[in-house]
Amino acid sequence: MRPIKIQTFMSLDGVMQAPGGPDEDTSGGFTLGGWSQPYWDDMMGEVMGRAMSEEYDLLLGRKTYDIFAAHWPNAGDDNPVTQKFNKATKYVATSSSAALDWENSQAITDDVAKGVAELKRGDGLPLSVQGSSQLIQTLLENLLADELFIWTFPVVLGSGKRLFGGGAIPQGFELADTQTSTTGVTMARYRAAGDVKVGSFALKE
Repeated sequence: MRPIKIQTFMSLDGVMQAPGGPDEDTSGGFTLGGWSQPYWDDMMGEVMGRAMSEEYDLLLGRKTYDIFAAHWPNAGDDNPVTQKFNKATKYVATSSSAALDWENSQAITDDVAKGVAELKRGDGLPLSVQGSSQLIQTLLENLLADELFIWTFPVVLGSGKRLFGGGAIPQGFELADTQTSTTGVTMARYRAAGDVKVGSFALKE
């Protein structure tokens, strides 16, 4: 089995759209792209560096793949992320017939949930999901995510693509690790823990 690990930035109201820059994703008229950058500190860079140094292959949506493919192959071999991303196999959920020109790239077409489930059942490295908001919805709707590494930023955006959309399936998670930056960003790693547990605070008669 290959675990699927989702890493994402999120606002307090659950928005994950365009954290990195104004032009990253303006769909739906989103105008607040780049909202994560003002909160970045050295500690966050260290945490990200450790996460990026783990062994993994990439599982990406087509839009994120195209953004990455335009940047990382040209970012310089002295950048360890460049080396990791170029080396990794890139599995890309796509409905486009356009070629995947970045080295070591493979398309997942037609039934994405079925294709990802088959990947999970196989042998190989963990599958790391970066960005890819639409793909994440598919993973959550089909209970395919094994780990959520959520970076929650102290900002409310009001609109935009949210991490947990309308199709999210009830599921329990357990906290594996958490850290907080000097700017108030919480970096919490959750692991899937089966069904939702319920109880009651009602007083016994």
